[in-house]
Amino acid sequence: MSYLSIIVLIPMISLAVESSGLGVRGFWDTVTDTRTLIACRVSFLCSLAGALVNAVFGLILAWVITRYRFPLRRLIDGLIELPFALPTAVAGISLTVLTTDNGWLGKPVFDLFGIRIAYTQLGIILAITFITIPFVVRSIQPVLEQLSRDYEDAGLLLGAGRTRVFFQIVLPEIKPALLTGFSLAFARGLGEYGSVIFIAGNIPFQTEIAPLVIMSKLEQFNYDQATAVAVLMLFFSFTIMFFVNRLQAKISRFTGEH
Repeated sequence: MSYLSIIVLIPMISLAVESSGLGVRGFWDTVTDTRTLIACRVSFLCSLAGALVNAVFGLILAWVITRYRFPLRRLIDGLIELPFALPTAVAGISLTVLTTDNGWLGKPVFDLFGIRIAYTQLGIILAITFITIPFVVRSIQPVLEQLSRDYEDAGLLLGAGRTRVFFQIVLPEIKPALLTGFSLAFARGLGEYGSVIFIAGNIPFQTEIAPLVIMSKLEQFNYDQATAVAVLMLFFSFTIMFFVNRLQAKISRFTGEH
């Protein structure tokens, strides 16, 4: 508890104390400012979209790595950790170079179909998806590795198709892990800064994200307002984690009863 207090609780409490200097009225005016609310909405929606994409493709990737043996499987398994090791600024610059109008993929691929990635919310989703994919894969992979295939084989022998076996036997077992990976990816994407600012373009009311609003206020020495926005984001994160944990508990209880 002492370690948890030093590492987690004390910094969280300091945010609340620092933002209290604004007073109730000042705090409310800061967090309800139009630019701040739109930035929070951009961060929220893009993080949600990135987490949903990773929930699908992260599950597929974990399934392929766990269930199949193929050349370079270990290499691909190791590359999943790359977003953890790669500095976020490097990831942001790399994605921007690839997707700009004159980039390696921007001009020959995306322009061909009239798609703009860099400096749009789609680019923000791409950056968040890249950064958060390991959370989903690494949450699901151990569960799949420990899940006995006898139940799947029994379902196939009893005449169920592979799709039905997956949705009725495998998915209920990995659903708590999937929710964990989703919530971690969503929370990380909500506060992601380094990999997003380069590809977002930081256009106010369009592609500006909440962490950039905080940094802008810090650069202007508006520490009270910066901590107020940080408290708002902290509230969003805690609320998300609370509801996901409640949902996980219900799913685990339901799975155990059946």
